[in-house]
Amino acid sequence: MTTTRNNLFEPKLVNNLISKVKGYSTLTKLSKQVPIAFNGNKEFVFSMDKEIDIVAEGGKKSEGGLSLATRVIVPIKVEYGARITDEFLYATEEEKLNILGAFTDGYAKKLAKGIDLMGIHGINPRTGEVSNIINNNDIAHKVTQKTTFNEKDPDTNMEEAIQLVIAAEGDVTGLAMDPSFSSCLAKQKNNNDAGDRLFPELRWGAKPSSINGIPVDIHSTVGNGSKIKAIVGDFENGFKWGYAKQIPFEIIKYGDPDNSGQDLKGHNQIYLRSETYLGWSILEPNHFAIIEKSEG
Repeated sequence: MTTTRNNLFEPKLVNNLISKVKGYSTLTKLSKQVPIAFNGNKEFVFSMDKEIDIVAEGGKKSEGGLSLATRVIVPIKVEYGARITDEFLYATEEEKLNILGAFTDGYAKKLAKGIDLMGIHGINPRTGEVSNIINNNDIAHKVTQKTTFNEKDPDTNMEEAIQLVIAAEGDVTGLAMDPSFSSCLAKQKNNNDAGDRLFPELRWGAKPSSINGIPVDIHSTVGNGSKIKAIVGDFENGFKWGYAKQIPFEIIKYGDPDNSGQDLKGHNQIYLRSETYLGWSILEPNHFAIIEKSEG
């Protein structure tokens, strides 16, 4: 990779980056990825209003009806940058690639965490504050079906949440859990004489890929200190995300790009910066349910 200003990550590095993101992010693990254009995507949600109709020979046909809604996936620009010594400029190509590989790996982790914090909680990952740019396009604000967390009986919580999704004619294709909820499930015992654990596969902080046939991901970003303990629903069809394929990468040699008040040249530093355009949409909010802690 040529280390000049305003490069794009090579396709191989981009694929590696997104592959790592899928490994670190709950939302990207459980949901579908779609290509995102810089000016956004428009997704159509169809709903057939009635059931199919039997028509006798020569009989009259009636209208079934169709409801059509649109969901727009507008990409949001996110960035991450870091100062390093300008010795990077004089390193061998192999050393430069090692540094860039480490930067890409770290950026993938931050990007993955950021997708969860933005898509679930609607916050700016760096400040932790609700973002006006996201504008409530997140699970915490969009999903209204909720059940109250019971620390002693989280299994019943799951049944309640799943029934909310099924009642809305949704499919349960995924479960996102905060570690605290997973821990409660791991402690829950059967009412039989032996007092067996209901979910032994969750003991000791284990992270199985599925429970009772439902794909599962356990991550601290699900709760992130909020009331949310778990999210269940149709992640596969009801939530879509994607990124614009061009991921700019800069090696900045001059100025104060992070507004720290320190000139790069004056401190023998350079600045590495990468930007990504991400977008997501909650296509069917009523096909999700949240288990959350009560107030107080």
